Amino acid sequence: MDNRFGDIETFLAVASGGSFAAAAKALRLTPSAVSRSIARLEQRLGIILFRRTTRSLALTAEGLTYRDRMSLLLAEIETVEAGLGRDSQGPRGLLRVNASPSIGVPLLPVLPKFTTRYPEIILDLALSDAIVDLVEERADIAIRIGPLRDTSLRAKKLGRSRMALVASPAYLARRGTPQTPDDLDAHDCLRFSFRRSIDSWPFRIGGRVVHRPVHGSFFGNSGELVRQMAVAGGGISRHGHFHVAADLAAGRLVEVLTDHHPGDGEDIHALYAPEDRAAARIRAFLDFLDEELVIAP
Repeated sequence: MDNRFGDIETFLAVASGGSFAAAAKALRLTPSAVSRSIARLEQRLGIILFRRTTRSLALTAEGLTYRDRMSLLLAEIETVEAGLGRDSQGPRGLLRVNASPSIGVPLLPVLPKFTTRYPEIILDLALSDAIVDLVEERADIAIRIGPLRDTSLRAKKLGRSRMALVASPAYLARRGTPQTPDDLDAHDCLRFSFRRSIDSWPFRIGGRVVHRPVHGSFFGNSGELVRQMAVAGGGISRHGHFHVAADLAAGRLVEVLTDHHPGDGEDIHALYAPEDRAAARIRAFLDFLDEELVIAP
C-alpha cells in the first residue's frame, strides 16, 4: 500500500518551508527521504511540482494548483477531525502574529483577554511595517493596513479606518490651529518615509479632492514613530483613526481641518495561508479580532 497521504504532507511541508532541508527538519525526516517522496509524487502525477536550481526551489504553475487544492483538502480533514473531538480540550500551540505597529499597538490592551481565554495558546506578536512573507517569517497571521499585495493568501477584512489629521494641544497652543489647508505652510508636518506621495496630503477643497504639498523637519519610517512625535508636540501628522483613537479620547491629540477631510480611509485585513484556516488556534484568533477590534468609521 503506497503512502500517498504522507507524500502529500511532505509536498506541503516543502512548499511551506521553501526547501527540502526545512521540510525534513519539520517532519523529522532525512532530506533524502523528502527528495524520494517528492520524486514519487511527481512520478505518480506525471507533472513537475518544483523548479529546482542550486540556489532556489520554486513551485511550478502545476505545483501551485496542487498545493492550493491539497491544502484545502487537508484543512477540511482537520475540520472534520476537530469536530469529532480532536480539539475537545480547546485551541492550543504557538500562534505567531505579525502586525504593523499602527494596528498592533492599539490592539495590545485587549490581548490579555485573548491569552486568558485561551491559556493553551502561546501568542508570539511581532510588530513591523515591512511587508513580510508568512512562510519566511514563520508567521501564522499578518494584520495589515492598506492595499493587499499577496493574492496567494486568504484575507479576512476586519474593518476600514478613516484617516485623521492630528496634533497635540501643546503644539497647537504654540503654533496655532490651522483653519485651511493653506495654513499648513506655517506648520511642521510629520511624514512617513516609506509611503508614496509623502510630500502631499489630500484635502477636500471647493467640492473636490486636491493633493496639497506639505513641509516639515521630520520623517519616520513607522506610523508609530510619527504618532509618538505628534504626541510629543513635534507637529501635525496624518494617521488611520484607529491608530490614534486612544490619543484622541485621552486628549493627547486633537483632530484638525476636519471640514476639509477628503473622505479617504484604509482597509484593515488579517492575512493567513489557505491551508491554515482550519487550525483551531487561528480560528480562535480571527474570531477574537471580530469580537474585540472596534474600528470607528
